[in-house]
Amino acid sequence: MKISLYATLAAFVLATPALAGGDAAKGEKEFSKCKACHSIIAPDGTEIVKGAKVGPNLYGVVGRTAGTYPDFAYKDSIVALGQTGFAWSEDEIAEYVKDPGKFLKAKLDDKKAKTGMAFKLAKGGEDVAAYLASVAQ
Repeated sequence: MKISLYATLAAFVLATPALAGGDAAKGEKEFSKCKACHSIIAPDGTEIVKGAKVGPNLYGVVGRTAGTYPDFAYKDSIVALGQTGFAWSEDEIAEYVKDPGKFLKAKLDDKKAKTGMAFKLAKGGEDVAAYLASVAQ
């Protein structure tokens, strides 16, 4: 009985797809699309990526509660997401950039949820997320 239970568990674990990690080097190149709206500036003022300030600074975004970067005017839906305790992970960032509006609507269970981000990154989101995680280490 124990052997069949262990065999079943092993089969389940092996059949479960692993989350694919991104490639930070590829993400650095892919981020060139993001800098039209976002910059990456370290707390000491070092500009890692000089970009526009239409979107919030993405330094340290992995692990940050959504909608909380200081002195940035977020849309209500992002703030509401953060108020649920939601913090950005690499996987969540990768999913968000594919379709920000769809992501917020699903996370908030609100068909009217809106994001200020109009750009969609159909592929390469995992790489961008890995890059963002790498610059704040």
